[in-house]
Amino acid sequence: MITRRGLIVSGGATLLAGCDAWTGSPLLLDADEAHRYLQRAVVGRGALAAEFRPEQRSPRFRTNGTNNPNTPEYNALAANRFADWRLQVGGMVRQPLSLSLAQLRSMPQRAQITRHDCVEGWSAIGKWQGPRLEEVLRLAGLQDGVRYIVFHCADVFGQRRIPYYESIDLVDAFHPQTILAWSMNDAPLGVGHGAPLRLRVERQLGYKHAKYVMRIEAVASLAGIGRGKGGFWEDIAGYEWYAGI
Repeated sequence: MITRRGLIVSGGATLLAGCDAWTGSPLLLDADEAHRYLQRAVVGRGALAAEFRPEQRSPRFRTNGTNNPNTPEYNALAANRFADWRLQVGGMVRQPLSLSLAQLRSMPQRAQITRHDCVEGWSAIGKWQGPRLEEVLRLAGLQDGVRYIVFHCADVFGQRRIPYYESIDLVDAFHPQTILAWSMNDAPLGVGHGAPLRLRVERQLGYKHAKYVMRIEAVASLAGIGRGKGGFWEDIAGYEWYAGI
């Protein structure tokens, strides 16, 4: 069976082996760039991930990665039901924002029932609700030169206490299904699923869906953030930055 991902991978290999017909020089694309280019060429930049009916939701939606950041700062916020939590939006923006959960819930909402595909091989279908990331970015006003949106999170890993982060480009940031979800299956997010706020970027694998989002940063380059590869798992384990499905 020819799958979309298989087509993208095989097409990427063809591209990488070929030459630019206009210049005669090899195409200098790595596998990650080829994957991103070909997926968007084949399915379109605005193509929607499949959405499902309420009765198709999975009876169990497992948690993955961090189940609880369990830091003093996070525990204090959780103890107060995140009443004191604020989403900070900054970097290359014209109007830095500090948004409460109540403010995010008062914005126009998008609800969607989608399939979460984990890099470990499991999938589950759930309902998510929250404002579109696009709405938050428009409130902040992106400056010229912004290329990426970075999500800084509350969870940390290992003895070195490395903070989790992820990033996406503006195509995915402004996609209609990319939302800042505060609700899962018609209830506020639980701690295991990323309370109080997580990213849903539905056309990418699960590790891109950052949980426990504390701060959003608009940047021109990923250099100097973590190890510069665009995300926690990309930095430490060599995961692809573009994890499109």
